[in-house]
Amino acid sequence: MYPWRYASSYLVDNILLTYSVLLIIYSYSLGIIMDDKNIPFQTIDWSLIPRTEHAGESGIAYWQTMQFDGLRVRIVEYSAGYVADHWCQKGHIVYCLEGEVTNEQENGDSSVLIPGMSYIVSDELSSHRSVTQTGVKLLIIDGDFLQLK
Repeated sequence: MYPWRYASSYLVDNILLTYSVLLIIYSYSLGIIMDDKNIPFQTIDWSLIPRTEHAGESGIAYWQTMQFDGLRVRIVEYSAGYVADHWCQKGHIVYCLEGEVTNEQENGDSSVLIPGMSYIVSDELSSHRSVTQTGVKLLIIDGDFLQLK
């Protein structure tokens, strides 16, 4: 009924996501999350970050990766029909930017992310893989802070 309501919600979601990413990076730089693994203030123009191609069981994943000491930040795009070629046990913070992805777990559970939704899991607490029929674009953050304590 009010299309600007959705645009406003999308903008707020992206501002909150940006704030969350910056908070994580800032926490790293202060040593709150990791000891002495500083990341200087920087902006990231993702259009300048090279894409690497990773084949799935079907479809292709394209990664744009920023690697820091103990922290990896990626924009990942899965092509239509993508099915991951392995069950992943690494921890992630995953935020859906565009499209839709099903997160299958080896125990049979599954969940769906659409734009504005996230999931988070620590290392070794699930065995999961991504599947998408239509394609999806995700922001994925992982690193040492997701290791089991």
